[in-house]
Amino acid sequence: MNLEETRPKLSSWSPIGAIGSMPASSSSRRRGSIRHTAVPKALVYPLAFLFLAIALNFTACTDYIEEIDDRYGEWETASVTPQSSSSKKVESSSSKVTEPAEVTTGTMIDSRDGQIYKTVTIGTQTWMAQNLNYETANSYCYDDNASYCSKYGRLYTWAAAMDSVGTLSTNGKGCGFGTTCSPTYPVRGICPEGWHLPTKAEFETLITAVSGQFTAGKVLKSTSGWRLNNGSDAFAFSALPAGDRYGDGDYDGEGNGESFWSSTEDDSDYAYSMDLFYINDFAFLNGNYKYYGSSVRCLKD
Repeated sequence: MNLEETRPKLSSWSPIGAIGSMPASSSSRRRGSIRHTAVPKALVYPLAFLFLAIALNFTACTDYIEEIDDRYGEWETASVTPQSSSSKKVESSSSKVTEPAEVTTGTMIDSRDGQIYKTVTIGTQTWMAQNLNYETANSYCYDDNASYCSKYGRLYTWAAAMDSVGTLSTNGKGCGFGTTCSPTYPVRGICPEGWHLPTKAEFETLITAVSGQFTAGKVLKSTSGWRLNNGSDAFAFSALPAGDRYGDGDYDGEGNGESFWSSTEDDSDYAYSMDLFYINDFAFLNGNYKYYGSSVRCLKD
């Protein structure tokens, strides 16, 4: 059977086609055959009152809906606005977001190249509040464009992040793709002196401190730059969607996601990273290929 023969013609599904294909009996419904029945006078006033009551109820419902919208806006604003006096948990319909009692920010200078980085203390941890931008072998600017390094910092393979050649320290020497290693913690890696590449457990501590994995992304992400679901940046962590570099040299994900290397490997091919995405407010601890280029956030010793 020919499918074209059995498939309805496009015109038969259009309004014009439907009218043109009315059965013959429909043509008997001529204008002159339709009766217009007058409303009895006895029903005029009752019907008028009925319509008036419906209109008033509709107006009242509209006002109520607008009031609910206004209140929801206030709740939504409250859920992402840091409070300076106390730590609160603001409930939404689907999640709880912990707000910081206090955010302590500062700066640090990388003595190797003089770059200045913002810092933030969250709980017991002090983090760099910007991605590392120290140039070394096997580190890259997104799309090989230097302007992205200024915006997002550099993207490092796991071996580069761990300083596998032992240039700065030997704690991560020999760690890389295709092999397992036994680093000595903390691993300075590519970080400035006095700072280190965080472990998987240290990322877990961060996620717990800011409300847990299902809402951590919301408060850690920056307030702009994400394709969807910009964050509140309530903890001044300012995670930007820097994207990744693949092993073949292609770049992807700018505006969509961010991965931060940890110093904890999963196996010979994978190491853990903390991942944030534009499609939700989660923070994932995920195994990524060690040859990917991802961001680095250093943690103070």
